[in-house]
Amino acid sequence: MLRLLLPVLLLLLGVGGGVGAGLMLGGGEATPEAGADGHAASDDGHGTEDHGAGDDHGATQDDGHGATPTSGTEFVRLNNQFVVPIVRGGAVRSLVVLSLTLEIESGNNQAVFDREPRLRDSFLQVMFAHANAGGFDGSFTEATAMDPLRAALRDAARQALGDIVSDVLIVDITRQDA
Repeated sequence: MLRLLLPVLLLLLGVGGGVGAGLMLGGGEATPEAGADGHAASDDGHGTEDHGAGDDHGATQDDGHGATPTSGTEFVRLNNQFVVPIVRGGAVRSLVVLSLTLEIESGNNQAVFDREPRLRDSFLQVMFAHANAGGFDGSFTEATAMDPLRAALRDAARQALGDIVSDVLIVDITRQDA
């Protein structure tokens, strides 16, 4: 009985911690980081944020490398984190928590939020396959280890949203070992 209870408790603890952190960092109130509807402002993962000139989901941004803003793309941060259990020997050994941002063609951010359930499902399928192949084991944050995950996430996003997706950015990743 304890064998079944421990993985469930770890999963609930991870999800609860992720939800709690999300509420603390991006609560439901309209703040400079969130639009009036509660959606997080865009963040390209390089510390530059857009505070939305008339658009609550994101707008054209600097790419974080000193270049002028690109008028053809914008960044849309997905509202909730992804929690991926790492199962070894029939038990949950770790939890990986990821936050993703999509780089899309300007003006298509509503399409992302309209299709978010399908997009999240596709991303979770990719992440579960990556976890089951051992992709989150060892030094999982090395560039050579992350490149296949990024490519698979980009392909999944393009399947769900079409060619409006330029890239999928992993803006936060954490592994909690049991």
